[in-house]
Amino acid sequence: MSQGRSRRADTERTMRTILEAAEQVYGANPAATIEEVADAAGVARSTVHRRFATRDALLDALTTWASDQFHAAVDAARPETAPPLVALYQVTANVLRVKRSWAFATSQTTPAVHLADLFTRCDNLFRRARDAGVLREDVDPHWATRVFRALIDEVCHDNDETDNDETDNVDALATALVDTLLRGVGHTTNQL
Repeated sequence: MSQGRSRRADTERTMRTILEAAEQVYGANPAATIEEVADAAGVARSTVHRRFATRDALLDALTTWASDQFHAAVDAARPETAPPLVALYQVTANVLRVKRSWAFATSQTTPAVHLADLFTRCDNLFRRARDAGVLREDVDPHWATRVFRALIDEVCHDNDETDNDETDNVDALATALVDTLLRGVGHTTNQL
């Protein structure tokens, strides 16, 4: 039984190694071959081909892996149970880490079905934040989710184009993003 677990662990490590190599290789050259991914992963070409029959199969697996990482990032923030402001910050920091670590994979078209439940969970988090008074009463949670996603995408896109210590600090980026979001949809003392 432990031999079976050991084999599964080896297989999982090999898969992660291949996917991490694919992220790096395709991030540098989207037209790269499976052979280049195998070289970067330090495994035989046949090892990659045994797991992924085609380049498209590898790209699909990479996109699915990134989707799984998004789910784990949101789960870790406990958006249904943590205080809404804490959960919002943690979701932001966790998702930024995923998007920055898996930039190529997350830039690929991810089937909406893989992420639909995450968007619903974000809507619910914003609903909880509104109910707790973190957001204005008139804020539509779905709209807040859309703005939140756009801000995350913009931060990650902007980070690709800049290279400085401030944009390398995920916690600082998350704080700035949440602050920007809340100033846009949070309570204000000035009424228009």
